[in-house]
Amino acid sequence: MTAAQLAAQESQADAGIECINLEHVYGSGDSATTALSRMDLTIPRHQIVSVVGPSGCGKSTLLNIIAGLLAPSSGEVRIGGTPVSGPGADRAVVFQSDAVFPWFTVRENLEYGPKATRVPAPEIERRVDEILQLVGLEDRADRHPKELSGGMRKRVDIARAYANHPEVLLMDEPFGALDTITKERMQKELLRIAANRPTTILFITHDLEEALFVGQRVLVMSPGPARIVADIDVPFEGERTDELRASSEFQSMRRELRTAFAGHA
Repeated sequence: MTAAQLAAQESQADAGIECINLEHVYGSGDSATTALSRMDLTIPRHQIVSVVGPSGCGKSTLLNIIAGLLAPSSGEVRIGGTPVSGPGADRAVVFQSDAVFPWFTVRENLEYGPKATRVPAPEIERRVDEILQLVGLEDRADRHPKELSGGMRKRVDIARAYANHPEVLLMDEPFGALDTITKERMQKELLRIAANRPTTILFITHDLEEALFVGQRVLVMSPGPARIVADIDVPFEGERTDELRASSEFQSMRRELRTAFAGHA
């Protein structure tokens, strides 16, 4: 392999998500609606990127295309340099509504994905034990979802996603149904888990403060046909705490983000 080929291979591996000239149209003829318009986007491997934009602007369409749940009308998505042609174990999705199986225990919910992909039983047991400890649910492994709080069920949701060791985690307003205190606690939990198990994360939210708190970068999308109208780097280093939310630097960035959002809503 030549030096140029090796460099190209390393560059592809560093690109967690690539969207190239992505476009999606719903319907046809006079009833056609363009949801995404020639979108180009690169998210480096293990970066956490928040996405905000007006309701109905195409955020979920973008996520579903990256997940492989929806084929784009034109353009291409690549994960680690490999084109996406459908759903794959390299990607996991967490939606706002709980996706846990109510008839399974917490442990059985986490085992489901690895079993479906034929992971050997000893590896499943090791992996599930590790993830239960990571999300702090080892003492509730044998309980059913109805016995857990909303925040705990969402932790099970995230743990299920991580059980398949995905390269990319796609989150569509995952904490939108939670109360404010639980929501803020789950934001910190997500960042703690991601620090221990680095993953490329695309995080869709309507909450500007949440976008800044969770993301290392925030993308602002325009009303449909959607395009990226602002790409804002979030400069806060180290652990993100409740004190950060109240800081003048954080509130200044929130105003900047709100201005960018309002200017294109």
